[in-house]
Amino acid sequence: MNILIINWQDIKNPFGGGAEVHLHEIFKRIAAKGHNITLFVCEFEGCLKEEVVDGIKVIRRGSRSLFNFGVRKYYKQHFENQDFDIVIDDINKIPFYTPLFVKKPLLAISHHFFGRSIFRETNVIAGAYVYIAEKLIDFIYKKTKFVVVSESTLDEFIGRGFDKNNFNIVYNAIAQAHLPMAVGQKNENPTITYFGRLKKYKSPDHLFRAFALVKEVIKDAELHIIGRGDFREELEKIADSLNITNSVTFFGYVSEKEKVELLTKSWVTVNTSMKEGWGITNIEANACGTAVISADSPGLRDSVKQGQSGELYKYGDIADLAEKIVSIIGKPAQLERYSAGAVEWAKQFSWAQSAAQMLDIIEKQIMS
Repeated sequence: MNILIINWQDIKNPFGGGAEVHLHEIFKRIAAKGHNITLFVCEFEGCLKEEVVDGIKVIRRGSRSLFNFGVRKYYKQHFENQDFDIVIDDINKIPFYTPLFVKKPLLAISHHFFGRSIFRETNVIAGAYVYIAEKLIDFIYKKTKFVVVSESTLDEFIGRGFDKNNFNIVYNAIAQAHLPMAVGQKNENPTITYFGRLKKYKSPDHLFRAFALVKEVIKDAELHIIGRGDFREELEKIADSLNITNSVTFFGYVSEKEKVELLTKSWVTVNTSMKEGWGITNIEANACGTAVISADSPGLRDSVKQGQSGELYKYGDIADLAEKIVSIIGKPAQLERYSAGAVEWAKQFSWAQSAAQMLDIIEKQIMS
C-alpha cells in the first residue's frame, strides 16, 4: 500500500510529543512490512526538507505557525494525483480539515480535544483560535472514520454527537525491548519524579505544592523533574517560594538511557496534567518498575490500573495528591507491591500489537 500521512510534526521535531511517538512507532512498523509511507509535516530549524526516517519518507514544508494554511494547496499540487491508497489525517490541536478536499479513502487519528483547557496554556486570542478550530471538527469530520487512543477520547467524540460505529481504538504503547520490564534498584532517598513537558496546562506546579506537604512528613524526600518546556522558570520560582529548591533537581532533556535509569531509580512518578489523549509516560514509568500517581483526568485515567500500577487522585486536589504519595512511598511493602504490579500492567502494551491493529483498520478503510 501507498499511505500518505499529514501531521504537524515528525519524530525529529523538537516540539514533538506523544502524538508524534504514537505515529512514528506504529508507522515505522507498517513500513517495515513493505508498505510505502509518506509523512507530510512542517519544517523546523536545521531540518532537511526531505529524508527517510526508519523507513518513513518525511517531507517538510512551511513554518510551524502557518503550516496548516498551506496543506490544502500543497496536497492539490503534489499529492492529489499520486497513487496513494489512503490519506491519514493526524489531528493535533489545529485540524487540516481534509474531508473538504481529500477524495481518496481517508482516516483520521485523534488523541484528545484541548477544549477549554487551552485557555490555561495560552492567551485568550490564541486560545479562542484553537477552541473554534476544534469546534469545526464537529461538522467537517462528522462522517469521517477515526482512530482514537483511549476510551476517554472516544467518550469525548460521542459526547459531541459523533457515531460510535465510525471509531476504533488503537492504544499508545511502549517499545518493550528498550525498557527493563522489571523492578530495579531504587534511590536511597525517597524520590518522586515528574516526567513530561513543562507546560502550564500539564500543571506540574501542583506536584511542587504537594511535594512541600510531603516534605513535612518525609524529610529526606527528593523531587526529580525530567523534561523541558517554557514553564520551567515559573516552576523554579515556585520551588523557591516553597523553600524546597534544595530538594528539587531539574534534569531537562535526557537521553533514552538516562530516562530509563532515572525512572527505574524513582520510587514513584506523578502525572498532574488536566487532560491528555492517553498517558504514554505513565506506561513507560511502569515498564521501569515504578508506580504512577496520576490525575484522574481524561486520557490519563485510561493508562493507570487503579490499585495495581498506581493510584488516581482528583485533579487539582493538592492534599489528596500529597496523601497518596506519602501512602505509597511511606510503606515499603506497599511500594514493592505497586512496583511489581506496574510491570505486569506495562506488559499489556506493545507497539507491534498497535501497529497490527492500525494496519487492519487501514486495509478495511481502503476496501470499504
